Amino acid sequence: MADSPLSDRLDDDDYPAYTMGRAAEMLGTTPGFLRALGEARLITPLRSEGGHRRYSRYQLRIAARARELVDQGTPIEAACRIIILEDQLEEAQRINAEYRRAAEEASGGSEG
Repeated sequence: MADSPLSDRLDDDDYPAYTMGRAAEMLGTTPGFLRALGEARLITPLRSEGGHRRYSRYQLRIAARARELVDQGTPIEAACRIIILEDQLEEAQRINAEYRRAAEEASGGSEG
């Protein structure tokens, strides 16, 4: 199918499809806010061949979460740290759930 590569990119959460201006517009924020998130290393946009920042849908979701926290009065540096910790906690919980499933399968298999 000729349009398969494009449709794959459009479905890819990590594909850098949005310019800084479009990303800021979608989030209802400023390009400066997105630059600040980059400086805090919360999100690192990819660069186009011309050097322009490009953001993925995944990065926009992270930026939207940061904006929520900042809008509630959280300093941007603290908001970035909170999001990083939330992400680490989610990953740890996912790993723990995998270990629990594996342990249950192992113990269930040896008793039967």
